[in-house]
Amino acid sequence: MTGFGRSEGVFEGKKITVDIKSLNSKSFDLSIKLPLRYKEKEFDVRKLLNDRMVRGKADCYINVETLNDVNDVTINHDLVKSYISELQKIAADGPDFEYLKMAVRMPDAISSMPDELQETEWTFLLELVESALVKFENFRRTEGNILQDELARNIGNIEEYLQQVIPFEEARLDVVKERYRKVLSEFDNVDETRFYQEMAYFTEKLDISEEKVRLTQHLKYYLEVMTDEDLNGKKLGFIAQEIGREINTLGSKANHADIQKLVVMMKDDLEKIKEQTLNVL
Repeated sequence: MTGFGRSEGVFEGKKITVDIKSLNSKSFDLSIKLPLRYKEKEFDVRKLLNDRMVRGKADCYINVETLNDVNDVTINHDLVKSYISELQKIAADGPDFEYLKMAVRMPDAISSMPDELQETEWTFLLELVESALVKFENFRRTEGNILQDELARNIGNIEEYLQQVIPFEEARLDVVKERYRKVLSEFDNVDETRFYQEMAYFTEKLDISEEKVRLTQHLKYYLEVMTDEDLNGKKLGFIAQEIGREINTLGSKANHADIQKLVVMMKDDLEKIKEQTLNVL
């Protein structure tokens, strides 16, 4: 969801700059700062950004800078002279400069150009916003491609760690069986039938076949959604939660030091996936 785009242009002596940026957020939160002359068009700008940006904590800054060679101030010379003339009649003595200072404070002596937004300027501004949006989307697209490669690599790491669990599965059951046999050998009159029933129970309790199958399916599904569906960030987040549940169950059933190490490495990659998934629309 992170992105940045900027566009700028000059319209009738005014330099207009549009900056759009966004950060991660579960929803769409847009803040717009624009000059007073564009305030009436804020809703239109907001709707355009809302339709295109979808999610993220976004900011849009529109700035207008008057260029040095543009003068939008008008002095009403005739009116100022009239004020001075009338002031001189009231007080015949005194420098004209004092009358001038008084005259320029009179109503309508100095005025600026009306700050009304013309349709041509609004069209020009919309083009700048569109240009900034295109750059913003290109930024997101580039970041998304990098992010997709990272996510695929993390998913691949978990798949690799899961494959490394396989050689330890039978070994850990043999260790458990041998431990129980050693303990039971110290007792007389052991009911072998009951012994094998208990071993079957613990074997079933420690079995991780289902967890491996479900984890493999979740990893595959994550990659499918990531590559085939648009606006899939929330869905990927839910799949990542399911991956986490299977990894946790795998760890609780492991009962083997080497498998526990692999589970820890899986969790490390999963945390990276969760953090990175937050940046997916």
